[in-house]
Amino acid sequence: MNSSRIACALRAICLIGMAVVPIFAVANPIVTHELKHDLSGPLHQVVMPAQSRGPTQAPLAQPTRSPFTSLQSDPVARTVSGAGLNVGIGLNFDGLNARPDTVASGGPFVPPDTNGAVGATQFVQWVNVTFEVFDKATGATVLGPTPGNAFWKGFGGPCETRNDGDIIIQYDKAAARWIAAQPVFVAPFMYCLAISTTSDATGSYNRYAFAFPVDDFPDYPKLGVWPDAYYATFNIFTPRKFAGAMACAYDRANMLAGNAATAVCFQQPSNVSSLLPSDLDGTTAPPAGAPNFMLGIADATDLFIFRFHVDFASPANSTFTGPGLIPVAPFNEICNRAKVRACIPEPPPGQKVDAISDRLMYRLAYRNFGDHESLVANHTVAGGPLAGVRWYEIRNPSAVPFVSQQGTVVAADVNFWMGSIAMDKAGDIALGFSASSDGLDPSVEIVGRTPADAAGNMLGPTTVAIGTGVQQDSFHRWGDYSSMAVDPQDDCTLWYTQEYYLANGESNWSTRITSFKFPSCK
Repeated sequence: MNSSRIACALRAICLIGMAVVPIFAVANPIVTHELKHDLSGPLHQVVMPAQSRGPTQAPLAQPTRSPFTSLQSDPVARTVSGAGLNVGIGLNFDGLNARPDTVASGGPFVPPDTNGAVGATQFVQWVNVTFEVFDKATGATVLGPTPGNAFWKGFGGPCETRNDGDIIIQYDKAAARWIAAQPVFVAPFMYCLAISTTSDATGSYNRYAFAFPVDDFPDYPKLGVWPDAYYATFNIFTPRKFAGAMACAYDRANMLAGNAATAVCFQQPSNVSSLLPSDLDGTTAPPAGAPNFMLGIADATDLFIFRFHVDFASPANSTFTGPGLIPVAPFNEICNRAKVRACIPEPPPGQKVDAISDRLMYRLAYRNFGDHESLVANHTVAGGPLAGVRWYEIRNPSAVPFVSQQGTVVAADVNFWMGSIAMDKAGDIALGFSASSDGLDPSVEIVGRTPADAAGNMLGPTTVAIGTGVQQDSFHRWGDYSSMAVDPQDDCTLWYTQEYYLANGESNWSTRITSFKFPSCK
């Protein structure tokens, strides 16, 4: 039976032509008020010492479901050329790692959940329990390494005392502010947010603690910057089962001003998980009043799309509509987590690691070109016998969204997985990921395309970090996510950060930070 028809029946969703039509109403909004907010002193004055302890597995709970499986092979799989990508490499240096002298209290965590963002003059990298601020012109360290909970030093409560990981660092390009976000993974569960008062990541922050509207575990949070709110998504787990994705909007205007703030949340049913909020790139805002777009994987031939419109003045008027379906080329999930948790190979003596192919990978990057809107997204699939990275450009999300182009990046003898994707102001698309096989130590590679290239094609790969070691005896975990960001100053330079290993070991991972630019972007 056609999987889209099954999805329509099970989820009460239909498409009229290609239009997205929500059939059922989502539950009423849940409004939560901050537990506390304050203004910190300069971050550079509260730097905490780095320490180390034995390896700890970062939490990653898994919704219970059947794997995404299609009866068809991947029709958009394309073997990369191997000719290299025509980009100018800027900086290319090692970031945080798991060495004892650079790991903050609470680590090293496995995996590091490599995350980074670029601002006016700095690049900030955060890897679960540790962050570091770099000068983006030279790569020199400006601050750190320091524990992630230093953002809430002196704040009191679990935001200050806990350092649980599942972190996000973001840069609000329109406001020229940094956003640091980290959950608390013990009851009472919280989401801790810190918004800088200037474009300097080492300065002062407006800091907030929000309790969750339900006293359940908030796994795998993801954050998107939008004109009317900071939108975050979580996978909510009760003590006994998966409850479904939760989407929350945090009052951006009041948090930028350091005022009291509220959050408006919608809880989804258990058949909706791992949503990504749209995250604004570029200098052109979405159309006035545009909702935040949230995407997830529905089945082996469709993506979910939801639209979240928040009204902080009258929260009851907030809406979360959907899901609709966006048809995509059929794909098969790799590393079926219900049976085989890890299947990405490394050379001996490395262990097989997890692809986390059940969800879209961070970020869901949005750009308004004036004559059209675009979202770019990616996830890991079985691109044949090996893992590949499926990517999409989705246009017209405000009305009738459709896949403008898509492809699966594969190689004959190498697995590609754990990607992150973004688009510059010229419409060039860059995709970074991990690469590994029985004969290749996990390395960091990028591919890309310009608007002049054939639709669905990616050129490359270009290797930006060559692995010289493998992960051993360390929970079979890898990544959870990586980060591709766009420089707000020129809207052309792309920054990618990802993990790899320089030497064999249990938890001695390293990370790479790379900046590059397409010559077509001026």
